[in-house]
Amino acid sequence: MMNKILLAAALAPAVLIPGAAWAQSAPAPTTVEPLVPATGAVLDVSAEGRTSRVPDLATIRAGVVSQGATAAAALSDNAQRMARVLAAVKRAGVADRDIQTATVQLQPQYRYGENVPPTITGYQATNTLSIRFRDIAKSGSVLDALVAQGANQIDGPNLSIDNPDAALNEARTDAIQKARARAELYAKAAGLRVARIVSITENGQDAGGPERPMMMQAMARDAVAKTSIAPGERDVTVNVSVRFLLN
Repeated sequence: MMNKILLAAALAPAVLIPGAAWAQSAPAPTTVEPLVPATGAVLDVSAEGRTSRVPDLATIRAGVVSQGATAAAALSDNAQRMARVLAAVKRAGVADRDIQTATVQLQPQYRYGENVPPTITGYQATNTLSIRFRDIAKSGSVLDALVAQGANQIDGPNLSIDNPDAALNEARTDAIQKARARAELYAKAAGLRVARIVSITENGQDAGGPERPMMMQAMARDAVAKTSIAPGERDVTVNVSVRFLLN
C-alpha cells in the first residue's frame, strides 16, 4: 500500500478595502481537522470483526391448505382447521405478539385438455401463520402439535439472535483490534510507528440472522417421528475501515 504524504497549504490573510463605511472581519473557520493530516504517512486498513452466539429465536411458517368443490367450502374447511392450529399455538405458550398471519390465498384449480378451455374443478384455500419461538428447544414439539391439529404446510425454521447489540459491539471491538495490529505490522515494516487513528468507518454488519438450518428428526421408541431443531451457532460480524497516521 502506497503511503501518502501531504503538505499543509498556508491560508491567505484577510484583506480590508480602504474607504469602506465598515469593515467585516473574516469568518471564523468552521471545519475540523482535515481527514488527511498535514504531515506524516496515511495508512488505510480494512478489517472484519467476528464473534459467535447461539441463536435464541426461531421463526417458522405453519399453515393449512384445504380443498373444496366451491370457494365457500374450501374457505370454511380452512377456517375451521386454522382455528384449531391457532388454539394449539396459544396453548403452547406462544405470545400474541409472536403470532402473525403471513398469507391468505384462495385459488381455483383447473383441469386442462387439448383444444378445450380450462375447466375449474375446485378451489384451494391457504392460510399461513408466521410464528416466533423464543424457546428453540420446545419449537419442535410445538410443530408436532400443530400438525396433529391440522397444519399441513411447514416452512422453516429461520434462526436468528433476538438482541444482537452486545454481540455486535464485541465484533466491533475485535475489528478495531485487528485493524490496529495490522497497522502496527505495516508501520514496523516501513520503519515508522502508529501515531493515532484519524478516522473509523463501519462498512457493514451481519447481526446473526436469519438463517435456515436443517430440520432434524429423531425416532422415538414407539416409532413415531418427533421433530427436533438444533440451533447450532451463528457468527456476528462487523466490517470497518480505519485510517491511521504513521510517523
